[in-house]
Parts: sequence; structure tokens; C-alpha cells
Amino acid sequence: MGTDTTLKIGLLTASISRNAGGLFVSVRKLAQTLQTIEGLQIQVLGMHDPYSVQDLPKWGDIRPHLFATHGPIAFSFAPKMAKFLYQSELDLVHTQGLWMYPSVAVHYWSRFSNKPYLVTPRGMLDPWAVRNARWKKCIAGWLYENTHLRDAACIHALCKSEADAIRAYGLRNPICIIPNGIDPPVETLSTPPLWRSAIPNDAKILLYLGRLHPKKGLLNLLNAWSLLACPTSLLNNNWHLVIAGWDQGGHKNELKVQAQQLGLQTCIHFVGPQFDAAKHASYRHANAFILPSFSEGLPMTVLEAWSYGLPVLMTPQCNLPEGFQSQAALRISQEPEHIVQGISTLFAMTDQQRMAMGKRGQALVAQRFNWPHIAQQMLSVYRWVLRQGDKPDCVTTDHN
Repeated sequence: MGTDTTLKIGLLTASISRNAGGLFVSVRKLAQTLQTIEGLQIQVLGMHDPYSVQDLPKWGDIRPHLFATHGPIAFSFAPKMAKFLYQSELDLVHTQGLWMYPSVAVHYWSRFSNKPYLVTPRGMLDPWAVRNARWKKCIAGWLYENTHLRDAACIHALCKSEADAIRAYGLRNPICIIPNGIDPPVETLSTPPLWRSAIPNDAKILLYLGRLHPKKGLLNLLNAWSLLACPTSLLNNNWHLVIAGWDQGGHKNELKVQAQQLGLQTCIHFVGPQFDAAKHASYRHANAFILPSFSEGLPMTVLEAWSYGLPVLMTPQCNLPEGFQSQAALRISQEPEHIVQGISTLFAMTDQQRMAMGKRGQALVAQRFNWPHIAQQMLSVYRWVLRQGDKPDCVTTDHN
């Protein structure tokens, strides 16, 4: 540490904007909550992207350092980030995400400064994620990522299943298991979202909100919805599916073509990205939430849906088994037929039963996923890595 007693922590992330999806919320809230702890100074480092300047105000008192990138956007080479690290007085660096230049920069910084770093894969070592674009990740692993991971003082998993995936990848580092958190929504009434006027007033809304990416399982959700869209089920129950989110890699067009081919234009609505007040209104005016994902770290959108008192349908790959255990969520798998079973169960519930399920989710979030508790856990790991405290209970060194 430096000459004063302030502990200086750097959080490295590829994007500090909405471009990062759920990381925009989880990394930002972790940084902001850590910053409120006395004796702790947080610096955030990220890359310029189309939304970074627009989203800077969301960071409040924290002013992220932004670096220009060169070459392929998938790698985001930012040489000035490395220079900044070398000249900094950071005591410890915490990398968020994998497979991009921050992994290289922090590893060289650590060797140069002889200081430790943590890595949070954010679900990027889950089996589905590793298989996706596998040959590119094999090359990246051989060139830099495997070394970056192996030399980390500790790897941060969001849940037990992610810790298992980290071990399955072959890593033997200490692992701390600390979830994402969520802030309770502001208890204010909201005007209906703009998309609500396109749907009958008496219709119920099943909401998906997040990135439009193949790993989210939305093509299978559309196929399931087509199996339900018959006079004896979907239409009589008067449910509409709202898909809210930002396009990634042209997947939105693929989804819209699929919906048109299935003849679902009247009961499926693609409403685009929803941020701030629009996002608040979307949750407030939904009746249930669904995430049929193939792979997640720990999805912020499910925690958000619970915080708004919504019943949730999700796959086990969302890595929130406590949602099933507390009966705050219905379990589905990615296959259309199984999604149909879950949605049919939702339709068969009374309004009171759905509300009770949502209330259980609300209680779960309040008890286990609050940011102040999570920040204190993370600080205890930082201090342990820096040999300033005992090994926290959330850290495991078991290699099995």
C-alpha cells in the first residue's frame, strides 16, 4: 500500500456503458457501494464505446477512466490502459470479464508491480459460453487468457455452479463465491411504458428484458409461444409476450423473422431497449418475467424482476437455485416443449398465486442480494489477498 492508509482498488471492465449488458449494472453498483466504505478508494477503467460518454453520469461520484481502442472490437486493444496501470498507485486490480485486452493489461501490470489481482469471469467460463466461438477462445486462452486466469490471486464466482465451472476449466486458484446484488425499486407510480398502448388493456404481460443474443434462448421461446397460440390456451388466457432489449449481432431481425413465420405478430411485441424510467415502467406493468437462457453468470434481470414482485420462469443455467427453493420461480429448460409446460403452469395460476410467488422473490432479494452486504464480503476478500485479514468464509481453496 501507499504512504496513507487508503486502500486503492482498480476495477477493469471492457465497457462502462449499457453495451456491457448486465455488467453495466453489477460492476457499477459494486464500485459505487465499495466507494462508500471509509478507507477505500475505487478507480474504474474501461474502453470507449458508442454509449460510454452518454452513460458516464450513471456512475455518480465515480469518474471512470476511458481508453480508446484499436483494431478488432472483439479484443479492444487499448495500450493507454496498460500505461495508466503502470503509472497508478493501485494496491489491487479486479478484472471483470474475460477474452479481451484488460486480461493482458492487468497480467502485465501484476508482473511489473508485483501486486495481486482478482478475476470475475461473469459467467464466461460456463460450459455453454466456453463452447461458443470455441476455436477463438482456444487461441485466446493459449495466447493470454489461461495465464491471466491461472495467476489470479483469487477468482470471484457469482454462485456455486459457476465455481464448479471454474474448476472444470482446470483452474486451481482460491475461489470466492459472492453474488450480484440489487437495489430495491423506488416505490413510485409510473406511467405505462410506450409499448403498452399497442396491447389490449385487459391483456396480461409476460416480459423478457435483456440483450437479444442467441444464448438467451429466445428462438426457443418463440417456438414455445407458437405451440401455445391456439384458441384453447394462449388466446383465452389473453397473455402477450413482450421482448424488450437491445440487439446484438443482428439477432433481433432473426427473432422478428421467426415470429412472422410463426404468425405471432399479434401476441409478441419487440419493443426495443428500455432504460431508466422506461425500464421501471416495463417491470411495473408486467405480470411475470421469463429468462430461458442457455448460460448466465448471475442474471441481474431476474433479480430486478423479483425486486418488482414478479413471478419468474427461468432455466437452471440462470444459476439462482434459491429461486426454485423458495418457490419464487418456475423451473423451465431450454427446449420449447418444456418452456410450454412452464408457461402453461403460469397461466393456470390465479392472480393471487402469481402475486404470492412474486412476493417470495421480493423477500429473497432483500435477504440475500443487497449491495452493502456484498460489498463488505468483497472487501474482506481484498484484504485477505493483500494479507491484511483472515480468509473469509466465502473463499474456498478446495480443488475438487
